[in-house]
Amino acid sequence: MTTWKGFKKEITAISPQDMVTIETLSHLIAVRVQRGITQKEFAAHISMSQPQLAKLERLDSMPSLRTLQRYANGLNLKIELTVVPA
Repeated sequence: MTTWKGFKKEITAISPQDMVTIETLSHLIAVRVQRGITQKEFAAHISMSQPQLAKLERLDSMPSLRTLQRYANGLNLKIELTVVPA
């Protein structure tokens, strides 16, 4: 069975920037699920409809930093950015 780490190495069509966004959202979704919060409950908590949350979680489009922060805030988490030399 292929793991995410193994599969991720094979992905070439997704930019490194988008991969960071995907990994961040994946982490946030995992936290929501681990806490036993349903999509319906969480969507209401962050003032979003459940269908909107479902689209976000299946990456129908790439979420903005603002949207990721909204999700994180709903879990009492925050997103921190770090600037480092290229």
